[in-house]
Amino acid sequence: MTVLVAAQQTETPDTLPSRKARLAYREGLVASTAGVAPGFVQGNLAILPAEYAGAFHRFCQLNPKPCPIIGMSDVGSPFIPSLGADLDIRTDVPRYRVWRDGEVVDEPTDVTKHWRDDLVTFVLGCSFSFEEALLDEGMPIRHIEQNVRVPMYRTNIACGEAGPFAGPMVVSMRPFKPADAIRAVQITSRYPAVHGAPVHLGHPHLIGIKDIAKPDYGDPVPVADDEIPVFWACGVTPQSVINAAKLPFAITHSPGLMLVTDMKNRTMAVI
Repeated sequence: MTVLVAAQQTETPDTLPSRKARLAYREGLVASTAGVAPGFVQGNLAILPAEYAGAFHRFCQLNPKPCPIIGMSDVGSPFIPSLGADLDIRTDVPRYRVWRDGEVVDEPTDVTKHWRDDLVTFVLGCSFSFEEALLDEGMPIRHIEQNVRVPMYRTNIACGEAGPFAGPMVVSMRPFKPADAIRAVQITSRYPAVHGAPVHLGHPHLIGIKDIAKPDYGDPVPVADDEIPVFWACGVTPQSVINAAKLPFAITHSPGLMLVTDMKNRTMAVI
């Protein structure tokens, strides 16, 4: 205990693992953020023109499972001090997606040249936060073990509509043995701000997933014969919705390559 306290006392903003990760991405490192900066919250990005921000905010309120807001910028500002004093939305994500009329037109590692004075950034909670709690309970996370991106799928679960924003929920999947799946439900229920409990267990076809081996985003992972796939609402949902809405302009993160913040995962737990 003494050692832990001492480490906390000497920790400064410049030594935070989260800041070190952001600086690496700012310098051009492109890699999955799964397992990066343990203990710190990661977030999904949705960056939209201000004229759409009100409707998108309402969309998030109607769909808190896939779209839990943990941070929001002022109009035109690339900074959200509550998530990190030196955090710069334009440079600190490993890879971005730039959208025009619902299509991805660029996937840069820096969106400074695309930045506009009318943009509003939404940062949404990410399941990587509750993965830490699962790992602390000794539960294996397949995509972390295999050093790949979590598999994500578009479903037939309809989201609540707001303005131009409508479409299906995207889910992320982790395989567990049935007993561990029950425990995963219990653990992740404590984290509603980062997607909370699963939305579906087993039988992928019931939520519109035709082939578990072919995710729409991320990478496939094997599901053993004695395991079931467990599905959580995913913050990539806005990308599916932006595609359907065909907004004239938007920026998101590349799936699996998140914004690492200075918020602590433990602050996301409600129990």
